[in-house]
Amino acid sequence: MAAAALGRIPEALRLLRRLKEYLASEKFDVAVMVDSPALNLPIARHARRAGTPVLYYIAPQTWAWGPKGWRNRRVRARVTRLACIWPFEEPYFRQAGIPADFVGHPSFDRLLAVSVTEDDIRRFRGDASPLITLLPGSRRHVVEEVLPGQLEVAAALAIRHRGIRFAVVAANDEVGALVDAALARFGRALPVRVVRGAENRALAISAADMALVASGTITLEVAYRRTPMLVMYNTNPLTYHLVGRWLIRTPHLSIPNILAGRRIVPEFMPYYRSVDPIIAAAVEWLSTPGKLEKVRRDLEETIRPLVRAGAADRTAAILSDMLAAPSPRDAGPAAAK
Repeated sequence: MAAAALGRIPEALRLLRRLKEYLASEKFDVAVMVDSPALNLPIARHARRAGTPVLYYIAPQTWAWGPKGWRNRRVRARVTRLACIWPFEEPYFRQAGIPADFVGHPSFDRLLAVSVTEDDIRRFRGDASPLITLLPGSRRHVVEEVLPGQLEVAAALAIRHRGIRFAVVAANDEVGALVDAALARFGRALPVRVVRGAENRALAISAADMALVASGTITLEVAYRRTPMLVMYNTNPLTYHLVGRWLIRTPHLSIPNILAGRRIVPEFMPYYRSVDPIIAAAVEWLSTPGKLEKVRRDLEETIRPLVRAGAADRTAAILSDMLAAPSPRDAGPAAAK
């Protein structure tokens, strides 16, 4: 994966050079950047140097990385307005002198559009006692890293619970093929069904007593549906110790814990050497009366204040304000660092 990314650097540099020339040769009212700071902050630099205001939607997560000072100075020099998806980002960036507004998370439009009834849940669960849902991710490398561990945990739980059932969510056709192949190779019979489609995913999450989840945006949906989760990620330990451990500064890595500001769900990341601690955490949850319900309450208290549709609409309103303002083509060559 790293080699593939490095191999695309010349292509990215050529693209950036063409964009620089284009931005310098044409007059633009506003440039809109969406996520991907490794790509978009260099583009924003050239836009600002060309005198074009920059609206950045889904702010760079400088709060998670250190050192923060020079990162925020770079954002301040290159970005005119920030549209933030997390509430704590607005005061964080404003304190750094960067105009920022909390607009909400775009996922809530999709999540609010899919409802699950109690009858749906009962039909999906059937005789499962308990039901565990596995969400191995949507990208090939994540699925290949996380799914084997999830299946090992599932096998250990199946030994302890006669009535247990599992659902594995396939995010797309490629993941479905990976899941089918992994189950075929696993060599142990598990009472498992493979689930496809957004509505079935919502049902598999809502009906579950607990979920094993690959770290990522999907944890927001699991939290939204109040399902207790164990969050997993299994990056290369060598890469993490050489680079990641010196840069990551947030005490929590999973979205639910970052939003809560405390550990409400166990997170086994950025890597794990053994699935034994994950199995132990799952066994404790399933065997401790009231434990799962407490996690559900914690998740609801954390997510409920954030749930609102219209993040894109609020971002569009910021863009409209910028377009209505006098064009500040004042960012000369020295203005954007």
